[in-house]
Amino acid sequence: MFKQMQYFIAVVETQSFTKAAEECYISQSAISQQIKALEEELDTQLLIRYKKSFSLTLAGEYFYKRSKEVLEEVHELCQKTKEIEEDENVLKIGYLRGYPGKELKEAIVEFSSLYPDVSIDLKRGNHEELYNYLLDQQSSVVISDQRRAFHDDYVNYHLLHMECYVEISTNHPLSEKNILDVDDLKKTPCIVVASQDQQAIEQEFYENIIGLKCPYIFANDIDEARLLVAINKGFMPIEHAQVPVSPSSNIKVIPLYRHHKQLQRNYCAFWRKEKTTYYIEEFVEILRKKMRKSYEE
Repeated sequence: MFKQMQYFIAVVETQSFTKAAEECYISQSAISQQIKALEEELDTQLLIRYKKSFSLTLAGEYFYKRSKEVLEEVHELCQKTKEIEEDENVLKIGYLRGYPGKELKEAIVEFSSLYPDVSIDLKRGNHEELYNYLLDQQSSVVISDQRRAFHDDYVNYHLLHMECYVEISTNHPLSEKNILDVDDLKKTPCIVVASQDQQAIEQEFYENIIGLKCPYIFANDIDEARLLVAINKGFMPIEHAQVPVSPSSNIKVIPLYRHHKQLQRNYCAFWRKEKTTYYIEEFVEILRKKMRKSYEE
């Protein structure tokens, strides 16, 4: 019946059996026979025929409108089915450009050992870039700290509250402290990993949400940021599920406080509800267990 529906729509929209036949690449007699067969199958008259024209019955008007809606739904169904087939063996993961934790790598290794036929596609980015990766389907799931209110169109899968620290050179006077308050860092540059077009957004977040009112230096990746820390150009804010190990002998990791309380960040996995797959759910559950195990150790 789908073909007959297509023919009927073509006849109505062209107002001509001849033009509709040309559009559908069949003969005029064939399309006339198909419309007649459709009416017989429905046991309903759809067209009132005149010598050189026709008009729609009320039933015909209804069938025309609903046929267009149904065929559009069928087209969307076919497209989504095709997308699922194309994506079912690929897990596209987006994660923060400056994420320093080992848990993500461990989760990817464990997932790959369980599902060796699933390809892993990794993309790094800052918060806005990760959000855009989800919108244009460059990533199936992204791992990030929460900066927006949760949206009903997305699964907002809570992973862990991670505690905030700073990495600072052992040559800096503040490295003698066991705790650093945001007020202690007002004169020391904050080193943030961010692409050039996202620097202003990142600075605004760290200034207004975290409370780091200080000069800012930007790095392209975490290795460059740590090099700047090591040569005493500033400090780098980081988050960890557990007390982190210093990345080198000339860098000290110190808890970051504000108002006498260590700062925390809420880390989540985000993905579109309509794009939920078994592999996404399996991966984020592995990652959640890794993160919480690190926190408990």
